[in-house]
Amino acid sequence: MIEVKNLSYFYEAEEGTPEKVLDNINLKIEDGEFVAVLGHNGSGKSTFAKHLNAILQPTDGYIYIDGVSTSNDEMLWNIRSKVGMVFQNPDNQIVASVVEEDVAFAPENLGVKPEEIRKRVDDALDAVDMTEYKNHSSHMLSGGQKQRVAIAGIIAMKPSIIVMDEPTAMLDPIGRREVMKTIEHLNSKYNITIILITHNMDEAVKAKRVVVIDSGKILIDNTPKNVFKNVDMLHKIGLDVPQVTMLAYKLRENGVNISDDILTVDECTQEIYNYVNKG
Repeated sequence: MIEVKNLSYFYEAEEGTPEKVLDNINLKIEDGEFVAVLGHNGSGKSTFAKHLNAILQPTDGYIYIDGVSTSNDEMLWNIRSKVGMVFQNPDNQIVASVVEEDVAFAPENLGVKPEEIRKRVDDALDAVDMTEYKNHSSHMLSGGQKQRVAIAGIIAMKPSIIVMDEPTAMLDPIGRREVMKTIEHLNSKYNITIILITHNMDEAVKAKRVVVIDSGKILIDNTPKNVFKNVDMLHKIGLDVPQVTMLAYKLRENGVNISDDILTVDECTQEIYNYVNKG
């Protein structure tokens, strides 16, 4: 579905030489995958996200979406209809005062027939569990609800890929849980390919695959278990690990012989239980 070949990107500097933000990235993402992309501030992860639906285009290399190059200006409409973007601040994506009108905005602009728009709006609101709010004022919703409406607006376009750039960064814990539940639901039930750009390690654990970017390069690309066991390496580049993973790491440092790939409280509890009973 997504193929990245030798992608490099330079930001033009006002003075001096251009700054290289992405450096020879190669990556393949299959249809229906849920991939989390991690990196500290300035690592290049958000710049990478903007390349996936041609908001930015490569300085060198190529990105192909379902076989179509994002550098082909004549195909931008096609690419952006397949790749939806959700950003940090849902207020920046909400354009109508009523929820269902906001969700209908994108398909209306795509020239979709009214009867089809009605179906798409209903289906999209159902997918994010916001049907009961369809006649509510958009701007009276909580942050998590607004972000779910923003996601519904993207779903109504019927994309096969949704790229989410720090979608929970401005939300409280309840809002974060609501949005993450929605993301997992879209991936598991509707088989929508999800690329989640995040700095939240507990969110990255939900993905099936984690890609770590550092200084514009892919440092590691593997399952969450195989990525987060590299505690020292992640700390070295300014990243944390899930809290329970850190607890297990500290226990091992102090002689408790438990697994090095723990990601959940249940896993940690079971490992400690087994360790105690062996003793």
